[in-house]
Amino acid sequence: MTYSKNIIDNIFGGIRPTSRALGKAATTIQGWYDSGTIPQKHWADIINAAKSFDHTLNSEDFFPKQLSRLESFGYPFNKLHCLSIDDFNRPDIETLLSLGAHYLDLNIQKNPNNRVLKGKTLINLFFENSTRTEKSFELAGKRLGADVISMQIANSSVNKGETLMDTAVTLNAMNPDIIIVRHSASGAPALLSQKVSCSVINAGDGIHEHPTQALLDALTIKSAFKKISGLRVAICGDILHSRVARSNVKLLNMLGAEVRLIGPKTLLPSEAETWGVNIFNNMKDGLEDCDIIMMLRLQIERMSDALIPSKREYFHFYGLDKEKIAYTKRRTLVMHPGPMNRGVEISSEIADDEKISLIKKQVETGVAMRMGILHALSNSQDSIK
Repeated sequence: MTYSKNIIDNIFGGIRPTSRALGKAATTIQGWYDSGTIPQKHWADIINAAKSFDHTLNSEDFFPKQLSRLESFGYPFNKLHCLSIDDFNRPDIETLLSLGAHYLDLNIQKNPNNRVLKGKTLINLFFENSTRTEKSFELAGKRLGADVISMQIANSSVNKGETLMDTAVTLNAMNPDIIIVRHSASGAPALLSQKVSCSVINAGDGIHEHPTQALLDALTIKSAFKKISGLRVAICGDILHSRVARSNVKLLNMLGAEVRLIGPKTLLPSEAETWGVNIFNNMKDGLEDCDIIMMLRLQIERMSDALIPSKREYFHFYGLDKEKIAYTKRRTLVMHPGPMNRGVEISSEIADDEKISLIKKQVETGVAMRMGILHALSNSQDSIK
């Protein structure tokens, strides 16, 4: 599905001929070949060089939308919804991550010629508050040329007692192409997808899943380590109430990482032992030899009982600080899906340390990954019509 391989192989005849034609190191061309993308600053040189090989290129040739279908390892991407990591197999995930990596280049993200979603309508339907997810989807849709509507639930008929199903019927009558849903009830996006004729993306449902967060986390890790398989990832904190943890466990296991869960027994779900992870109740043992530490927010609003003695005591035992990160005994990078509670699950000195913190990078990657997801679903829609 990657456009760089098509250009390098079919126009220039391979990596070394491309290296000679452009006057670039073969390792540079190999990097383009492996990533599937070419930085925009090199496009003009490639377009000029291609003329010597009797080929005419333009900026449109540097977008994968020119391909008739998206695929990975010869397997076509044909999914219409993004409701759970369980919806996807390994080739699907590789396709989505490749598209996300394509849009990591800000020049490609902001190129006005990239109109993959031109003429399509995207509706953000958030029943729970959100900053990062809602705004990144809004920005992703607009950068792909979609008409984006973000519904204000507080000012909608939902606030007057309208049911989710009635809302679905109303929205479906407007003929949207993609609806992005965040809801406090687990399974709400899946139910909605059965009542509408467009694609539905789960932006977080109860304590069930948050698949797009897991995908952007995987892309962030892959960008930092150039791989995921073989890495040791510790997910720490309030696992019990975390949809992010559930999606990440599924995806990281699929991609070959070793996953550890660390938290007090009161914040670990009883079924976690069946997830294919290693479980620890203390940070010292759990963090040893970890490559990634993924901290989770303490979700007080979802707790019906007093599951921790106090926030202060929680931070003492499970909050990530300089002392605890030293337990890893290696250079470790830190992640957090946000929003952060500083001094509760993570200290500011860790969160703001750009040498080890990937938290800002996660936000930046979120737009790119969600552009990739929207692109893939749109392409799948078009191939079925």
